Amino acid sequence: MRPSALLSVFGFAMGMMPFSMALAQQDQPVGPYKDFKGKIELDVRDSVADWGPFTPKKAPEGAPNILFVLYDDTGLAAWSPYGGRINMPTMDRLAANGLTYTQWHTVALCSPTRSTLLTGRNHTLNGMAAITEASNGFPGWAGRIPPQAATIAQVLQDNGYSTFWLGKNHNVPEQDVAEGGDRKTWPLGQGFERYYGFIGGETNQWYPDLVEDNHYIEPPASPEQGYHLSKDLADQAITMIRNQKATSPSKPWFMFYNPGANHAPHHAPQEYIDKYKGKFDDGYDAYRAWVLARMIEKGVVPKGTQLTPVNPIPDSQANPADAVRPWNTLSADEKKLFSRLAEVFAGFSEYTDSQVGRVVSYLEQTGQLDNTIVLYAADNGTSGEGSPNGSVNENKFFNGYPDDIAENMKLIDQLGGPNTYEHFPTGWATAFSTPFRMFKRYSQYSGGTSDPLVISWPKGIKARGEIRNQYHHSVDIVPTILEIVGLEMPKVYRGVEQFPLSGVSMKYTFDAKPDDQTHKKRQFYTMLGTRGIWEDGWLAATMHAPFTGKGHFDQDQWQLFHVDVDRSEFTDLAKQYPEKLAALKKAWDEEARINLALPMDDRTATEILTIERPSGEAVRDRYVYYPGSSPVPEGVAVNVRNRSYKILANVEITDPDAGGVVFAHGSRFGGHALFIKDGKVHYVYNFLGIKPEQSFVSVDALKPGKYTLGMEFTRTGAGPHNESLGSMKLYINDKVAAEGPMKTQPGKFTLSGDGLCIGYDSGDAVSSEYTTPGTFHGGTIQGVGITVEKASYGDLEQEAQRAMMRD
Repeated sequence: MRPSALLSVFGFAMGMMPFSMALAQQDQPVGPYKDFKGKIELDVRDSVADWGPFTPKKAPEGAPNILFVLYDDTGLAAWSPYGGRINMPTMDRLAANGLTYTQWHTVALCSPTRSTLLTGRNHTLNGMAAITEASNGFPGWAGRIPPQAATIAQVLQDNGYSTFWLGKNHNVPEQDVAEGGDRKTWPLGQGFERYYGFIGGETNQWYPDLVEDNHYIEPPASPEQGYHLSKDLADQAITMIRNQKATSPSKPWFMFYNPGANHAPHHAPQEYIDKYKGKFDDGYDAYRAWVLARMIEKGVVPKGTQLTPVNPIPDSQANPADAVRPWNTLSADEKKLFSRLAEVFAGFSEYTDSQVGRVVSYLEQTGQLDNTIVLYAADNGTSGEGSPNGSVNENKFFNGYPDDIAENMKLIDQLGGPNTYEHFPTGWATAFSTPFRMFKRYSQYSGGTSDPLVISWPKGIKARGEIRNQYHHSVDIVPTILEIVGLEMPKVYRGVEQFPLSGVSMKYTFDAKPDDQTHKKRQFYTMLGTRGIWEDGWLAATMHAPFTGKGHFDQDQWQLFHVDVDRSEFTDLAKQYPEKLAALKKAWDEEARINLALPMDDRTATEILTIERPSGEAVRDRYVYYPGSSPVPEGVAVNVRNRSYKILANVEITDPDAGGVVFAHGSRFGGHALFIKDGKVHYVYNFLGIKPEQSFVSVDALKPGKYTLGMEFTRTGAGPHNESLGSMKLYINDKVAAEGPMKTQPGKFTLSGDGLCIGYDSGDAVSSEYTTPGTFHGGTIQGVGITVEKASYGDLEQEAQRAMMRD
């Protein structure tokens, strides 16, 4: 292009008007030039600069830092600020320096609540009708926060804030929790500048599945070296704030701090577990009565609040896995085990609070606490996913497999440590959600939705140590932050028209009296087949349980509670006020359609979690993996559940002492691995962590040379809990090296993390026969193929041999 033509493109060729005039005469100037007020001439000495359009916005004058600490799976009656038996010194300190909310509600499940806290819209508008692992092909169920729901982090980042996310995420579609996944829904794609934590729904606190910013990393230390995720997150939070203030001391920050506590697995240092020894020996039934009296004394619930019945849903509608066994019917061993499980939960909670306390103390030491608004909360009611009998391995719940008390008792002295993945029984879920009905997942009752919330802001809240009884919800947090900072949610964001905010600001409560009227008018609820709606102090709720597969939602029985005078939702007034109930049912229908909440789904956990979902790669029968790659998450890895499968690995042994992991997927709590130890080939299928491991070992040791090592599982039927039954053969080349019966899990190895690895095992080891990482040595792995195709093992072995010959 000639120079004159090039100049013409930019509007100031020789003899033409100055560029600044050309801009002024354009009908619709675009880009950063839209607000440019300088002058552009050919020579910079004749031009006038204007930095305005190119300078990032500053936060409003005096805008506070924002620290939002969000625990998991903790109802209203667990923690000391609310009268509970679990000591929370940091939360107590913040409550004494601020406000304690008694009627703050959530969505009854992790991903959905977190989405509301990010966007200020109802969970189904966010595509989060349930956890991301339960996504489905409907607008409210898609598992992706849509572009119509900008996050608070994006708004704050655009207006002069630094933005950090620590800990749990659980708002990324399962198929994108992978190195090759779509990063737009990861924290750095949602307005956060830094991230350190775990993307999935849960993780092992001793061996977490860690991501830093946009890439996977291994934990910086081991449990033997004193590692625990709660401590690591506090370390990272302090480091992020310190580094930000070193370069931008006047710039405010927003930190979304999400510890793994109190979601299973419950893991804690032994000294914290020991602090609660014997504290729960009275049992969960006695705890409910004890804690209700304390809650009344503290003003958390009104005088006269009654204790709702345990197991309140009729047998015809109830989920047996959510039943509570009366404490006085338990055996001595069961009482001992159940009490210890509660001690671990309490120790986990307090230990994590102590780590949060380190962050709060750092803010105080550096002069930042006075103008930092700290919100300290939980995301849903206490979890009942431990079944009526508790579990040393929570993954049994997601596989629909029962626990065995004798098996669990063998591990009682190891609870909370790396050898267990435990969860307490449903009785404690009910107790820590006192005085309400049910617990997590039950969105129609406050047992699933009523959660702790403490807000402290020394500079902005005059009240100290006061209660606030106004009814509010997680969708109200974003409007509150926006009002505090002096910003608005854009009506159009990045060219996309936005959904209106679903919530209302709670800022008025900072200066209100404890019992002033709430500014909130209506809130609808739905989760996994449950549904309810609150309006002007009344709650309508269905007697429908999640994960039952019962359907027939049009036949649901509705209940009616006047929660303004009946806080625990004890007295059903449906028959006394049929017109009120009818109006609320109609209101629910309206809200469900406005908020994209349909269809409803109450199928079993195994059915929902194993839905085939689309990904960037088409589902195929054969997968090939190579050494050195990052762990492949189960959501995008080969699926060997409930079917026959084969594994073939081309390996060259160059050292007689060769050994290590060839293939591994899962952990000691469920998974399988092919490895070499003492020269012999091993295949272990660890069925839900139940001992002994299903182990198959070759008789002869391998000599140096090239081999195709493999195994074949042939499914012949299903067991009583839908586990696959069949036979297994271990191969060295085309020869059977070991064989025998084997069973495989009906569901996933983990809810998240512990992905498929080649040449090593990340996180926690699948088999007790080796320790992680168990890196392969003394040879090379060409590749590993896993297939569910119908071709015979012999044909596949010959194909693998041909591939090795070509290499």
